[in-house]
Amino acid sequence: MSGAQTTSRNLSAVLDDRAALAGFARLSVAMVITNPNAPDNPIVYVNEAFERVTGYNRSSVIGRNCRFLQGQRTRKEDVDRVRAAVENGRDVSVDILNYRASGEPFTNRLVIAPITNDDGKPLYFLGLQKELRDPAHSHEHLDRSFEVIRSRVQEDLSLILASISHPNPGRSQVDPVHEIEALPRRLDCLQLVYEELQASELSGGDSQIDFGSLMTRVAANVTYNESRPGIRFSQQLERLHVSLDASVRLSLVLSEALSNAFSHAFDGLDSGYIELRATQLAAGGLRFLIADDGVGIPQNINWPSTTTVGGRLISSLLDGLDATINVVRGAAGTIVMIDVPMDPYDTLQEGK
Repeated sequence: MSGAQTTSRNLSAVLDDRAALAGFARLSVAMVITNPNAPDNPIVYVNEAFERVTGYNRSSVIGRNCRFLQGQRTRKEDVDRVRAAVENGRDVSVDILNYRASGEPFTNRLVIAPITNDDGKPLYFLGLQKELRDPAHSHEHLDRSFEVIRSRVQEDLSLILASISHPNPGRSQVDPVHEIEALPRRLDCLQLVYEELQASELSGGDSQIDFGSLMTRVAANVTYNESRPGIRFSQQLERLHVSLDASVRLSLVLSEALSNAFSHAFDGLDSGYIELRATQLAAGGLRFLIADDGVGIPQNINWPSTTTVGGRLISSLLDGLDATINVVRGAAGTIVMIDVPMDPYDTLQEGK
């Protein structure tokens, strides 16, 4: 399923969704993403929980096949089940004996699901892992939580990975690390959305998120990782409430646009200024604006460009919200203004 075709889904309609995602948000569930279209299906992303549980840091596992987690006592039939599922592009759940970097064995509940294109071909595989400290105990609740997390994360990842999968003549399609170099930042957005969901006061079946608070955290994550000396940043954000699905899309758009400003607005300059604003519109929609006083977008460049991963992602995300983007070249710098014409939560309710 592509980002543009992903349908809205009311998370609160499924019992225990909030509790399940809360567990994921606290990083108790390890997540791995692999690329089956590159030689030996290498890892292209792991989250913090994976590093904590296995003892392997991200830099040491990116580009490797997951088999390094196997050891002498790992059952061949479990490995064969995982291999068969990957070869046939289907889901699988298995309790498998893995080994930490220290050599210590542990039993791992592993769920694997493909992220597919419109033709059903796997683009990537999502792996969720949870250590089972008592393998003999019934894990019905864990099964339920894993299904909720798998479904939600699989849907959200499709928004990101569908844009990455499109051919880009300027890049090698066999280099998964280069192709999705911005994936950790994008997945951080999903993590922040799920954490904000846990923090929200949900009642009466509503699944709204304080988007002003979420924007603050997304912006902080981008500025921490991508700002540099001499660049000032300020923000003015109203308290806004939007649906979970809209929050995922809008936070990703914000991350892409703000990252682009930090990366390109001040080429050749020693200092600069970036401003972020968000406000509720009188007609019930919302607007957020990113302005900089940098070198400005060249006249011959249309942004967002569908020739880049980030540009395709922004376009797909905005299409799903029926939102508009206006890019203005000022006397100094660039202003990016994004309008969502209706309250995203109301839009979700009307689509029920």
